[in-house]
Amino acid sequence: MEKTDNMPIWVYFAFSSIATRKGALLMIWSCIAFSIYCIPWSMYIESESWLMKAFLIEDWSWFAMMLPMTIWYWISLKWVDNNTGWEIQASQNGS
Repeated sequence: MEKTDNMPIWVYFAFSSIATRKGALLMIWSCIAFSIYCIPWSMYIESESWLMKAFLIEDWSWFAMMLPMTIWYWISLKWVDNNTGWEIQASQNGS
């Protein structure tokens, strides 16, 4: 995505290497999935040994980092949607 004159820098940083809305949505859904993975499931379900091997995270620090990042990407997506950023990008690329 190219920076426009009215685009805040925090939106540009979120999507500087993503050119389409589909790519931005894919990143947001990936962040949501990883955020769910980052919940320390092994603290709550101790009876399953395979779970302890699959979910190696034992504290909330990764989840505490992933949650604000996911919210930042989602808010940035909403800003671009409200300010027709994807349409500007598509018209500049000739699509």
